[in-house]
Amino acid sequence: MKKGGARREDPALAHFAEHLQGERNASHHTIDHYLIDIRQFIACQWGDSARPPFRWKEVDRFAARKFLVSVQRRGCAPATTSRKLSSLRSFFRFLLREDYVSANPFGGLPLPRKGKRLPKVLAVEEVGRLLDAPYEVLKAAREPDGAEARRWAAYAACRDAAILELLYSTGMRIGELAQLRDRDLDLLSGVVRVRGKGKKERLSPLGGPAQRALREAMDARPPSMKGGGDNALFLNKNGGRLTARSMERMMKKYLLHAGLNTELSPHALRHSFATHLLNAGADLRSVQELLGHSSLSTTQIYTHVSVEHMKKAYEQAHPRA
Repeated sequence: MKKGGARREDPALAHFAEHLQGERNASHHTIDHYLIDIRQFIACQWGDSARPPFRWKEVDRFAARKFLVSVQRRGCAPATTSRKLSSLRSFFRFLLREDYVSANPFGGLPLPRKGKRLPKVLAVEEVGRLLDAPYEVLKAAREPDGAEARRWAAYAACRDAAILELLYSTGMRIGELAQLRDRDLDLLSGVVRVRGKGKKERLSPLGGPAQRALREAMDARPPSMKGGGDNALFLNKNGGRLTARSMERMMKKYLLHAGLNTELSPHALRHSFATHLLNAGADLRSVQELLGHSSLSTTQIYTHVSVEHMKKAYEQAHPRA
């Protein structure tokens, strides 16, 4: 079947293409995708040698299911399968509206479930390499000229180390971390006040390494950048608040130094925080509170990651796995 031939000679298909272009203002690219999916159905239903016009009234639920099975057998991803079924559903909905057919055989046909994408998680050893990277980069770099430049380089390294430690120690979002002020820290009690989604506040405990890194970063600030309680916790070279985007760029530099995947974002440390807690036996409710999730179901994705971790450990260690 030549590309475009079915559209030119089949009245229903040509009418549908006009509908997409005229009424729905679809692009040529979108129309082509619809027609590709419909042509695949035509080949499945009537064979590659079928010629228009096509007997659309003959198509029933069995034909629709047959097409679904054929797509799945070709190994199409769930998202691709769903798109193809949606194309056919839209096409037959149009045919039903225009009285070409008396029923939509694709109406009510369940779409395949899309597999859950598990969050990317760093191993504990990988997190350690990442957290050590700012100091290693500073040691390896040529010492800058001038006392002020040296002070800034020392502060930047301490600041970056504190940012990474804080992300992993609390599991907070990068946007939450970027908004922190000096007064949000209580290093005596070892907690930080986090303003999360919906302006909800929560207290997050700080681990010992994070507390030490924060003290070092605050002590290392150049004299011109010393501020009060409302001062931004992490500062850029101009003394202003370091943005979340700048923190993301900073992390990529240290991922590269540590030999890790540079496509990872700061959110990977949040995922790692939650997964490592669950692997160590923390209960789901506590992890929910620490992450600031309003629903427990959002936190449950990390139980799947933990199960995968246990499966790998079992397969590697059990003699009859």
